[in-house]
Amino acid sequence: MADPVRPAGGETPARRGPKPKWLRVPLTTGPVYNRVRGLLRRLELHTVCEEARCPNVHECWSAGTATVMILGDTCTRACRFCAVKTGRPAPPDPDEPRRVAEAVAELGLRHVVVTSVDRDDLPDGGADHFRQVIEAIHGRVPGCAVEVLTPDFRQDPRRALDLVLSARPEVFSHNVETVPELYRRVRPGSDFEESLDLLRRAADRRDEFGGYVKTAMMLGLGETDEQVAATIRRIAEAGVEVLALGQYLQPTPRQAPVARYVPPEEFARWREFGLAAGLRYVEAGPLVRSSYHAERQGR
Repeated sequence: MADPVRPAGGETPARRGPKPKWLRVPLTTGPVYNRVRGLLRRLELHTVCEEARCPNVHECWSAGTATVMILGDTCTRACRFCAVKTGRPAPPDPDEPRRVAEAVAELGLRHVVVTSVDRDDLPDGGADHFRQVIEAIHGRVPGCAVEVLTPDFRQDPRRALDLVLSARPEVFSHNVETVPELYRRVRPGSDFEESLDLLRRAADRRDEFGGYVKTAMMLGLGETDEQVAATIRRIAEAGVEVLALGQYLQPTPRQAPVARYVPPEEFARWREFGLAAGLRYVEAGPLVRSSYHAERQGR
């Protein structure tokens, strides 16, 4: 399949006027949303929905789902696309796995996404804490599928992957975030090849842990069509089965500016391109995030 061709006039300059209509999200609150919010507050849990200012928070919470962010709310890195605060994190909370499992049970979830900040201050990058959370959820809610969205575990990726996969998550996910050419500007402190290698090694062990492997990317940071196409091909060649592809939105003035707004029809073409490249499932659209409609993917 040929690379998608950006149509004339399809590029909407990010700095001219309001956001395009396809990025306008209605705020939906109600009893379910308020229940999820209250439960998370009571159990003192963080969510990437709030910390990263996800545009889908009202939709997901109103549906009774959330992406839990473990290991605190302070990251040891400073990626230019992310609104999570940077600094010196507190030690891992040994009671957090129990509280996460309690939240999953109270919400009646059948699929939960567990992610974290980067914890370069820990020898295993927080991998054993991930293991404990997975085991706590499986123990409390045996029928719940656990999707882990992990950092790259740069300190000791092989040992970290051993720890996480030993708990047999139903989905192992790690986001490449953007094309390799933009890493130095957008994702300093990370390395595309290391992220791809982590995904490849997880895919090689798919039969061992019994799940599937997933990643996510953002468009609108200044990448070219050729770079996106090459990155998607490499992701598929690494054995990744599921790709989430969405629009980058600048969360605060401190983060990288949006280079352009990508129209829905272009996301649709990238979806077809990804499937043709060998991916099993591609969730693509302006408001897609790595955990958006996660329960539908990989089936």
